[in-house]
Amino acid sequence: MITGKRISFLIILLTVAALAALVLPLTQVGAQSSNNDALSREAILRDPAAPTIGNLKGDITIVEWFDYQCPYCKKMNPDLLKTMREDGHIRLVFKDWPVFGAVSTFAAKLVLATKYQNKYEQAHNALMATTGRLNEDMVRDTLTKAGIDLARAERDLETHRKDIDALLARNDEQASALGFQGTPALIIGTYRVPGALDVATLKLAIQDARKALKQSK
Repeated sequence: MITGKRISFLIILLTVAALAALVLPLTQVGAQSSNNDALSREAILRDPAAPTIGNLKGDITIVEWFDYQCPYCKKMNPDLLKTMREDGHIRLVFKDWPVFGAVSTFAAKLVLATKYQNKYEQAHNALMATTGRLNEDMVRDTLTKAGIDLARAERDLETHRKDIDALLARNDEQASALGFQGTPALIIGTYRVPGALDVATLKLAIQDARKALKQSK
């Protein structure tokens, strides 16, 4: 399922012109899916149920589809957060896309439940800092050590299971509609980028996305 290794290697070597050839306009999906609210540009970029950090009024939105067992997602996470903080004008949206099986789904649901105790970011970063394959006990232990009230998270998961399941279903539907084949997958501005980016290429993509947004106004 992962295509990130090959894509990441290619992206690192891309020039500005080559990067422009790789990314694809998000507006194409909106035009093709006008009858499906889950696939609208607004739903993809601004789903109110999707955890969002950074500058909520920023001029650029980055959306990341990820899996807590994806090594490329974990490798990119510190760079993504650092770039967001240094830039100061980025709105970062997380879309759990558990493509590595049952444990990934378990982790995604439990972390999403931590937002009801306002600790999603802590939980997310704690699992992103793990190495290797996960199991349910490792997920629980990692979250507990990160200061999460695990008992409350499990209760909140049961209480809000329908909403969490619906969010994960939307995330999956959107990723498929956008043509993503694996994690990580990004939208930067109105462009979609498959695969992990290094810091330099990430900043370049943000710069190009800002230019595209200005030209569209």
